Amino acid sequence: MAFVKSSHYVFAPWRTLTQKLACADLQQQYTTYKNNLQQLAEKIGNVEQETEEHKLVLETLTPLPKDRKCFRMINGVLVERTVKDVLPALQTNADGLKKLLDELVKQYKRQQEDMEKWKKKNNVQVVQQ
Repeated sequence: MAFVKSSHYVFAPWRTLTQKLACADLQQQYTTYKNNLQQLAEKIGNVEQETEEHKLVLETLTPLPKDRKCFRMINGVLVERTVKDVLPALQTNADGLKKLLDELVKQYKRQQEDMEKWKKKNNVQVVQQ
């Protein structure tokens, strides 16, 4: 468990109610930052996995004859198509996933920078226990 420590507030039994509330508020803000970063990291992992799956399927289908049968899952239904029908849609999806991944990584870095600025502004140090 991580605890937030700030030099703006006195950590002693005699601290005031206001100081205790301020410490609790800092802890809550820190937890919110960490949860947001964790959620973004999970999204990034999922999109990376899907991107790799699309890449693998594209590498598999590209050398095949264009009139060869293949199957594609659309909204939970397996549909028979040809390679020439599936490749463009698959490539479009793969490109969209790459753009999404880039945006999520930028968002993660931005969130991380915001957290570091917040920690510096509030003079917060994280103490692991």
